[in-house]
Amino acid sequence: MGHSRRPQVVIVDDQPSFRDAARDCLTARGYDVVAEASCAATAMRAVERHDPDAMLLDIHLGADDGFAVCDAVTRVRPDLAVILTSVQNYEHFREKIESCGARGFIQKAHLATVDLSRFWQPA
Repeated sequence: MGHSRRPQVVIVDDQPSFRDAARDCLTARGYDVVAEASCAATAMRAVERHDPDAMLLDIHLGADDGFAVCDAVTRVRPDLAVILTSVQNYEHFREKIESCGARGFIQKAHLATVDLSRFWQPA
């Protein structure tokens, strides 16, 4: 990211309550949430329309698979810094996380406490 402006992020999750909490958390930490999406199709449109620096992407995205969404979006935008997230712990799926193009994984309960600069450049 490394821009002089606030890093721009798209949040992709099928739960509105988590999108709200994630937006508040990311905004407080210096990120600009430019769009939210609830499925694969709206996630792809948000990336095309807003050209974000990063994406916070739920693995269990309703009928859509977050790993597949990550693979598709990073094929189009290899520079997009995607962090996968879930209520469940997927840290032991490191190979699958890396092979789909994600920068890493954060369990939803830990979003507020994880150092995001491990994955995204700070504001």
